[in-house]
Amino acid sequence: MAAAAAAAAAGGRPGRVFAFRDAAPGPTAGPSGSGPPPPVPLVLDNGSFEVRAGWACPGAEPAPRLRFRSVCARSRGGAGGAGPPARAPAAPARAPAPRAPGRPEPPRGLPRSPFDRGVPVNLHLQELLLDSTFQHLGVASQGCVDHPLVITEAVCNPLYSRQMMSELLFECYRVPKVSYGIDSLYSFYHNRRKNSPFSGLVVSSGYQCTHVLPVLKGRLDAKNCKRINLGGNQSAIYLQRLLQLKYPGHLAAITLSRMEEILHEHSYIAEDYGEELQKWKSAEYYEDNVHKMQLPFSSKLLGSTLTAEEKQERRQQQMRRLQELNARRREEKLQLDQERLDRLLFVQELLEDGQMDRFHKALVELNMDSAEELQSYIHKLSLAVEQTKQKILQAEVNVEVDVVDSKPELRAASKQHLGRDLINPSKRAERPNYFKTPDLEQLGSEQSLEDVENINDFEPLFAEETAEVEKPVATVQPVFNLAEYHQLFLGTERIRAPEIIFQPSLIGEEQAGLAETIQYVLDRFPKEVQDTLVQNVFLTGGNMMYPGMKSRIEKELLEMRPFQSSFQVHVASNPILDAWYGARDWALEHMNSEEGWITRKDYEEKGGEYLREHAASNVHVPIRLPKQASRTADAPASGKVAGAALSGPCEQV
Repeated sequence: MAAAAAAAAAGGRPGRVFAFRDAAPGPTAGPSGSGPPPPVPLVLDNGSFEVRAGWACPGAEPAPRLRFRSVCARSRGGAGGAGPPARAPAAPARAPAPRAPGRPEPPRGLPRSPFDRGVPVNLHLQELLLDSTFQHLGVASQGCVDHPLVITEAVCNPLYSRQMMSELLFECYRVPKVSYGIDSLYSFYHNRRKNSPFSGLVVSSGYQCTHVLPVLKGRLDAKNCKRINLGGNQSAIYLQRLLQLKYPGHLAAITLSRMEEILHEHSYIAEDYGEELQKWKSAEYYEDNVHKMQLPFSSKLLGSTLTAEEKQERRQQQMRRLQELNARRREEKLQLDQERLDRLLFVQELLEDGQMDRFHKALVELNMDSAEELQSYIHKLSLAVEQTKQKILQAEVNVEVDVVDSKPELRAASKQHLGRDLINPSKRAERPNYFKTPDLEQLGSEQSLEDVENINDFEPLFAEETAEVEKPVATVQPVFNLAEYHQLFLGTERIRAPEIIFQPSLIGEEQAGLAETIQYVLDRFPKEVQDTLVQNVFLTGGNMMYPGMKSRIEKELLEMRPFQSSFQVHVASNPILDAWYGARDWALEHMNSEEGWITRKDYEEKGGEYLREHAASNVHVPIRLPKQASRTADAPASGKVAGAALSGPCEQV
């Protein structure tokens, strides 16, 4: 349904009614031919919302070759996710098909994500995503992925998570070398300016988390970076709850995918949240700025287009169904009665044959006392069986039932029936009288034929009233508008959902907002460093694309910075894809360098948690294990050494 058509149906102004696109996943794309030769690095932005993959070719590609949601689901045909996963592109049939960037399709069961707060925790699902990525990128090497890999990871990624990822890449896919980096720092790297210090305050907000990352002289200051556990996913859930509470009749239609569409296309950040709420109190402002989202609906109402013939046909079908139901019940009753009658006749034959022992035993089982009682039951049951058979035969003969449908015939039949009752009071007395009182009984006995004749005096009056009632009523257009009933009016919801990253208390989260977090991070540095950081406040991430975000950050910085101090806020040229572009730029610049690359030799010698630092990476924090005391032949001496070994780490802590 087009938005203009919905606007016309709702009687609203064009341009204020929007239809949901409900973008369905596109057809599964096949492998994009053979990939480039092995020395070319493969760049993978492994995000918790979307996977973006491509090649770091010398000729810059306009966009990643592959984009799909970071979820896995079993297909209805059993090809996706069934059985053991494929370990290499040599057997890609079991890898899940990539989905379009729109709403994920759950073919069977709920889609599952390998991420928790941006950290991959389910490596089985992560392996399926990698299988699909390598398959559709056309990796040509057999039994391994013979390409250097640049992959993103979470800020301050746990060592265990990096160890499992390195084990997966080196053991399963046999990559020659890998480099880990942070997506927001790659975006910062891509948008860096020439002849400017590579320092600044990176504010990144994604699908699950929001980070404030200070970068000094090209390196992340990991000790002073902070995280807010709120992102686009929480905004979508909050918006869904708001609209479901507002429109309880459309609970099923208010889905998370549609809420994400509203957030991406109809929400904005208020520069002053309280002042903006005051504006929405005005009826004129509401009418000028409300967005109406048209839900899909069917304009055909139940029973509104049925003709008289269709109604008559439906009535006859209902009557036929009732007749069939009664016929089945009669047949079932006849079968049960016939079986019981056969059993009673068998017992009667025992009496006639003189088998008294078996006869008395059968009477006890039937809960009867004498042969006379048995004969009485046989007689009654035989009559019941014959009556049921007669009813079945009568129903088969009289299939069509004559129904008195017209008003004149109904009135004539009622008058004839009333006349018979008045002429013959004895028949009327045979029927039960539920209003049996002495006065009413006396009045009923004094009726005569004159009362029946007096009915004719009122017949013209009844006819006139009936004619008035039976006149066809003119069709009146209902005031109720079906299209408007299936619309979601977005007023303050447009600013309430994205506001949670500035005010987490809106959803009951006991966390500091984004402005407070920025101020807290800046206060941890000296004044000179603060001035350096605020000269390059960089916004990136899909949750930073709301209109008004830059103005809101500038307003918050103006309030927290000293009087007449300066600052600059920059937004990424493409907050969603700049992370991949930055990783590609870094791979092209360091293709022949050892900086930032972890080789297989490093993995085998230093462990899976090892990290080579570079401009867009985390800070490597090696694991320090306490030294074990050596065993000696002297028991007391060994005890002393063990005691000294145990006291060492405690003193350091």
